[in-house]
Amino acid sequence: MTTVLAGDIGGTKTLLALYEFEGSDGVLTCLRSQLYRSLDWPELAPMAQEFLAGETAEAGCFAVAGPVNNGRAQLTNLPWDLNQTRLGSRIGVEKVELVNDFAVLIYGLGHLQPSQVAVVKPGQGEAQAPLLVIGAGTGLGVAYGIPSPSGLVAVASEGAHGEFAARSQSEWDLRQWIANDLNLARVSTERVVSGTGLGHVARWLLATEAEASHSLHAISERWLNPSPGDGESDLPAAVARLASEGDPLALKALELWIDLYGSVCGDLALAGLCRGGIWLAGGTAAKLLPHLQAGQFSRAFLHKGRLGAVLNDVPITAITDPAIGLYSAACRARMLIA
Repeated sequence: MTTVLAGDIGGTKTLLALYEFEGSDGVLTCLRSQLYRSLDWPELAPMAQEFLAGETAEAGCFAVAGPVNNGRAQLTNLPWDLNQTRLGSRIGVEKVELVNDFAVLIYGLGHLQPSQVAVVKPGQGEAQAPLLVIGAGTGLGVAYGIPSPSGLVAVASEGAHGEFAARSQSEWDLRQWIANDLNLARVSTERVVSGTGLGHVARWLLATEAEASHSLHAISERWLNPSPGDGESDLPAAVARLASEGDPLALKALELWIDLYGSVCGDLALAGLCRGGIWLAGGTAAKLLPHLQAGQFSRAFLHKGRLGAVLNDVPITAITDPAIGLYSAACRARMLIA
């Protein structure tokens, strides 16, 4: 058996795990894992040393919430200057790699089990065509997978920070409201198509259409100004819950958001001609799965005018495993040994 170290590093929390496998493509089995508060540690190396506790690993891969350049990463919300060569030397692991936390998902796609995924749109992907991984969570993650003789090459993207493109007067009104509310000169796609974006869509409807007595008003205020013990404050989650209960405003917010998400997904798929398949990740993939499967997402994905037919046969799959980042990092660590 061979052991590898995997990590999923975020500004708030870091998850480390040891996996073992047999052979070059054996099933990965998690031996143990531990969750850490990132800010409790001055850097990653001592955390990893404590986790390993004298055990050895043949290779390690760490998914990082931020861009990685030449083996180095600086997290936006964490004062860690990560260097993969120095990190490997300090923790006693010969082969270590830092990978963007969305790009790393590309390495796990070929090893997913049926229990980790769900079909959103059936189709037949082309074997040697690019893939797209996109995920609406707190923000919007985007990465491409490019086939090569040695397997998929992961290409990180900041496509979520492109300009939000309104398709109708109401979407333009939404864009203008967000710009004014957040005092922005421009509105990126991520401001709308993300879990946070769902909250903005709901707040726009609350400001323009809802009666003052609507229950989401109070939740919206707590979402903007959270205070422990004040009651429910997760506005996007409340929108999803109320939509499932048939609340008209919540349904309108969620349906608009799903439509926008599908359209953006189609745009990014066309940008990379991703006929190999689309994979939906992020927290909303599992939480909003029935809504993603209802058909509206796929219709918006395909509504691309003259080039809509290019996407007809492209399958869309939701990744429902919440630990997919860690699992994909383990898959990449295994590749480093081969």
